[in-house]
Amino acid sequence: MASEPSFTIPARPQREYPYSGGVEYDGQTIFQLVPSDDHSNDSLSELLGTTLAAGPYQYGDFYNLPMTLYLVRDEHTGDVFRASVRDGRIRLHVLPETESTGLRQLYDRLTERADDSFSVQCETSV
Repeated sequence: MASEPSFTIPARPQREYPYSGGVEYDGQTIFQLVPSDDHSNDSLSELLGTTLAAGPYQYGDFYNLPMTLYLVRDEHTGDVFRASVRDGRIRLHVLPETESTGLRQLYDRLTERADDSFSVQCETSV
């Protein structure tokens, strides 16, 4: 049996509020969920969308982008993070208050619905 992937967050982005308005983030941590078989972005977007719709999530696609991007809140853990689909991967973007539990639970729910498994890669920049 393969070991479970770690969702330990090595670094958190810092939230900044520029004088001109809005919010910006300095640094990032992204967990990339890579399916064992090739999948189209559309099929991964459908998997992510149906998993979020099944709950316990509040989520919204607030951006008019050429890719799937959600702001997600896990109602059980209270964790908030972004989830996107790009380059045949589901990407979980850590926000300053995101905890590992919410990321792990979304991963578990996705793997329950998927026909194959996912490896997890963590990418951090500060």
